[in-house]
Amino acid sequence: MITLDTADHILRPAEWVLPGHPDRLADAVAERLVRAATELDPKALCAIEVAVHRDRVYLTGRIACPGSRDLDLTALAREVYAAAGYGERWHPAPGELQVEGNLCLDDLAEGEADARHLSDDQGIVTGYAIDLPGTCWLPPEQWLARELGERFNALVRGPLELCPDGKLLVVLEESSASAPPSKRRWRWRTLSASLLAPDEVDGVTLYRMVRSCAQEVLQRARAALPGMEDAEPEILVNPGGSFHVGGPEGDNGLSGKKLLLDFYGPRVPIGGGAITGKDHHKPDRNFARIAREVALAVVRTGVADEATVTAITLPGDGAPRVLRIATPKGDLAEPGRWGGVRWM
Repeated sequence: MITLDTADHILRPAEWVLPGHPDRLADAVAERLVRAATELDPKALCAIEVAVHRDRVYLTGRIACPGSRDLDLTALAREVYAAAGYGERWHPAPGELQVEGNLCLDDLAEGEADARHLSDDQGIVTGYAIDLPGTCWLPPEQWLARELGERFNALVRGPLELCPDGKLLVVLEESSASAPPSKRRWRWRTLSASLLAPDEVDGVTLYRMVRSCAQEVLQRARAALPGMEDAEPEILVNPGGSFHVGGPEGDNGLSGKKLLLDFYGPRVPIGGGAITGKDHHKPDRNFARIAREVALAVVRTGVADEATVTAITLPGDGAPRVLRIATPKGDLAEPGRWGGVRWM
């Protein structure tokens, strides 16, 4: 049956992937290199892109800080694969990885460290918050997908020994959408899970495990989300057929592709810049954080029950330039109230 959205009735989709998904592996390698560099120097400049396929990891970009040339890139990449769950059961095993690429490793140029607080690029950033503390002020459908993804990821280390690569999609039905968030009604309509299990795990066992995870997360959702119904969703496990090869053995991966997972899901427009592989001074990352903090401040102070902050940054800026703060009751225009930003 096809259900059409209305002004007061909306179907909200969201997705998640497990840490062993090729794109997420690439993100995690990039993030591990950022962490290693900033441990050497908090002002380290990092702009890293990663691609993975089979037993290869390709690195490009730049890491600039004292000691960057001494970073053991191969060991760091292998650490990420092991943490995701690759090894004896699922390949590539961390010890088999070959790290290649053209990553520039150098020191910060003269004066570069003193300018790290300034934007070194242009960009568009978005911050969002909704008055639902139980979901960490995130869109409930994206929170639900994340919670379920984390529960599925626990099965990688559990008795089923699931492949670290997997994905899921949920659809949450939102009723009374024009009411305050705490007064809305929510029903989990659909769960599609694409998971790879060992050959000895039959489809019935896998389905039961997925359903058990869904029931557990549904109870968490009822505690976190006012108005959440207790009806179980339609559950589809590998609706296109069983998988036999997963992870980088079955697909390539690139960092920066899972932007919706890093932000707020499809409900909220994203600015456009990836945050993975970039240090915390980079505007795509730093100013997106500031935009989120402004949106949280609007909601937590009771000015609005939902807020979307849209801002831009230009080279040389020390703070994002806010274009608008959109709320259900219209745009806010109180530049003196919100710290850490400037207005166009």
